[in-house]
Amino acid sequence: MLVPEFAYLNGRIIPWDDAKVHVFSPVAKYGIGVFEGIRGYWNENVQQLYLFRVAEHLERYAFSQKAMRFDQPISSDKLVEALIHLCRANAFRTTVHIRMMAFVDGLGELVAKGPVGTAITALPREATRQSVDGASAQISSWMRMPDNVMPARIKCNANYHNARLAMMQAQLDGYDIAFLLNSRGKLAEAPAMCVFMVRDGQLVTPSVTNDILESITRQTVIQLAREYLGLDTVERDVDRTELILAQEVFYCGTGAEIIPVTSIDRMVVGNGQPGAITRQLIEMYRAIATGTNTAYESWRTPVF
Repeated sequence: MLVPEFAYLNGRIIPWDDAKVHVFSPVAKYGIGVFEGIRGYWNENVQQLYLFRVAEHLERYAFSQKAMRFDQPISSDKLVEALIHLCRANAFRTTVHIRMMAFVDGLGELVAKGPVGTAITALPREATRQSVDGASAQISSWMRMPDNVMPARIKCNANYHNARLAMMQAQLDGYDIAFLLNSRGKLAEAPAMCVFMVRDGQLVTPSVTNDILESITRQTVIQLAREYLGLDTVERDVDRTELILAQEVFYCGTGAEIIPVTSIDRMVVGNGQPGAITRQLIEMYRAIATGTNTAYESWRTPVF
């Protein structure tokens, strides 16, 4: 993997190889950290890199820290400034994925709430072939953790061990992605991503009370589907067999964007090709994120 020249750690832009924390820190010992993934989209025509929906990401970032009882975080204005300065320092002229993490540093133990460190990294990441060809999914034997065990609606580092187990099993079994059910046997989400289906002309997705992340990409898809396609989204419980009966299925997240699903448990979804509604949503999402479509200007923060 090619790495950029710089990273951000605790108020300073530093060489990538110097971005380190101590092995005895609570984040290293217990995974006590929260994070956000943010996309920066390069628009070649206007020579601009746009950070997508930064305000919403920072709002969730602050809520995640509150839920984990962290000491006072740094201000959103300073974080936006840090994101922009890091992208400028690395002179990115391509689409990137940014990871911003707040973590408990120092020499504390399990209940430590601070000191809170901040780390930001950014790496080039273009769209995958799966966004064109589609992905295969497995209904995982691993259950999505319930919200009364771990706060499923936030981006806490430790939550992702649940996703990791499901994803590793899916890949070992020859699938691209895992779908996790919740403790009631209803669809929850994919690892780090939300799931939608198109059934009988309706767009359907699990509600936020189904132990899912309160996803910014999910909310973006719901809004675009309503305002551009005239499709309201039904948020409800989804049975696993409904996914097989659906005409289209896709999953979405900041890193993945929108990915069509063409088979589940080796059963074909729809006609086995990415569906028309999914393709339209992919095109609209990218056009708005890159600024090719100038709507929703407030969603894009220019870097240069």
